[in-house]
Amino acid sequence: MDKVLLDYGSGGRASQRLINELFFKHLGNEILARMDDGAVLEVGGRLAMSTDSFVVDPIEFPGGDIGSLAVHGTVNDIAMMGAKPLYLTCGFILEEGLEMAVLERIVASMGRAAKRAGVQVVAGDTKVVPHGAADKIFINTAGIGRVMCDPAPSGSRATVGDVVLVSGTMGDHGLTILSTREGLSFEAPVKSDSAALNGLVEKLLTAVPEVHVLRDPTRGGLATTLNEIAGQSQVGVELSEETIPIDPAVAGGCAVLGLDPLYLANEGKFLCVLPGDRTEAALAVLRADPLGARAALVGRVTPDHPGKVALVTPLGGKRLLGMLEGEQLPRIC
Repeated sequence: MDKVLLDYGSGGRASQRLINELFFKHLGNEILARMDDGAVLEVGGRLAMSTDSFVVDPIEFPGGDIGSLAVHGTVNDIAMMGAKPLYLTCGFILEEGLEMAVLERIVASMGRAAKRAGVQVVAGDTKVVPHGAADKIFINTAGIGRVMCDPAPSGSRATVGDVVLVSGTMGDHGLTILSTREGLSFEAPVKSDSAALNGLVEKLLTAVPEVHVLRDPTRGGLATTLNEIAGQSQVGVELSEETIPIDPAVAGGCAVLGLDPLYLANEGKFLCVLPGDRTEAALAVLRADPLGARAALVGRVTPDHPGKVALVTPLGGKRLLGMLEGEQLPRIC
């Protein structure tokens, strides 16, 4: 690793190398090594904490903008730890020359998103850099919430016999950002699924506290996220290709562009891993909410090929799904 490459921000295999070989080398500790969406901390009670940075291009897109995305992304990371998000901080890096009307739209959008999610922005910071030293606006957020269950969901808790559910269609956000950035249009319009998932997660955990893993498949998509979980838990995962929900517009756009929707980012969906005998109860909760209307059973945890993910085709064949290789779509979130 002589120089930083775009690939290191993809959320795929190169990102894992950067984390393992550099960040863990200097910053590693027991909490960080769990490699979850955030950390569960004992601070006069059990709290979850997470941080994220947003550099999406374009900064406004069908279904959202960088402001609402920043709130949703951090709220969702806290929720994936089995916690109720409470407070956020936000830091803005602004490029000189950014139109004030654009900035106000984005901040107003953040405010609306925070209100809908039931969280408060309680601290922040602003820096302005010269024109050309950044691209319009970058946002960093951190969040904290109260853990609702014990033990908390974790990527290391997937168990043989568990099933894998997703809360809805895959790939919506990734294809929307790409098509907007490149000025592409498809026969059916696409829009980002960006949304706060904490309300739906709370309903799920209340009804089905046995959930083992929660994760929102953002960068690297469903395939990369399941590879991370398989590695953390040292189990195999088998996905059923024909049961994975994909919007027809996304499937069509991916076919035209040669993309695999299983590797595209999602910003308003999550996957959960839970005991097989709780499948119907979990699906009932998810499908009763508009954000989970297209929830589906898509896979199972097996003792075979530990640390790997296999895709079962409609014809019964199997092929391994590796982690994302290369930077498929830079600046997706």
